[in-house]
Formats: sequence, structure tokens, C-alpha cells
Amino acid sequence: MKLWQQHDPEGRRNRGLISLMRRHHWKLSSVQKERLRQYLAQMPVLQALYFARQQLNGFLVLKSLKAKRAKQLLPKFLALICQFEQSPAKALAATLRSWLEPIVRMWRFTKSNGITEGFHTKMEMLSRRAYGFRNFENYRLRVLAQCGWNGVINRV
Repeated sequence: MKLWQQHDPEGRRNRGLISLMRRHHWKLSSVQKERLRQYLAQMPVLQALYFARQQLNGFLVLKSLKAKRAKQLLPKFLALICQFEQSPAKALAATLRSWLEPIVRMWRFTKSNGITEGFHTKMEMLSRRAYGFRNFENYRLRVLAQCGWNGVINRV
């Protein structure tokens, strides 16, 4: 039996509440927050998982922390993983443990491959527009012109 069917056998009335649980809490209106609070008050286990999930989302949206702040947050993050290990979300806890080092690295360093992805997208668009370039050198020159090459790589 699905979660929303426990209170409503037809499964229709609480679908809106399930969609509220999927959203970030900071994107809910005050009316939506109150409806969700009333719903979760009826199911304490689900309420605990919901708040743990919100806490996890809070950790995962953090960007570029100083070393001191990262050291403060790491024990809280590990405690949250332990909480997931004691719940039905054991698989999530195992995944978070395996990705712990990249997550912490993401907090400390704000490197991104966005520039590379942007150039790759431009190159794909060029190859689609000029379907079947016969000469690779011609394609290479068009890519260089499109991506702003003038002897030094420029971000365009």
C-alpha cells in the first residue's frame, strides 16, 4: 500500500501533500508549510525522515566553505549519515559514505567544468549546422572562430 493510500484508500486526497514533501522547504508558502506540518504530525517516522532529508539538502547546496566552517559541518554531516543508516534509508547512507570525499571537496573548492561544457555545446551546435564537414581543418577553424580563439583562449 502506498503512503498516501493509508489515509485515503482512493489515493487522491494526499497526492498534493506528497508533492509538498518533494520540494525544498524554502520554496513552500506558509499555507503549504502548515498543511505539510499537519500531515507529518500524524506520521512521526515520516516526519523524522523528511527533516533528515531537508537537512541533507541543506548540506548539499552549500558551496565554497572556508576550512574552519567545513570542519564544523563535517561532524554534523557524518551524524546525519549515521541517522540514515539507522532508518529505512540505508542505501542512501551507503551512497553518501562512498561519495563523502567528493562532497567535502565540493565544499572546499569551487572548481567547475562549466567552461568546457559550454565549448562542447558550441562545437556540437556547429557540427549539427554543418552536417558532414568534408575537411576536418575547416571544422577546426570554425570551432576556433566560434569559441573566440585569437592566440589566447577567451571566454565568450
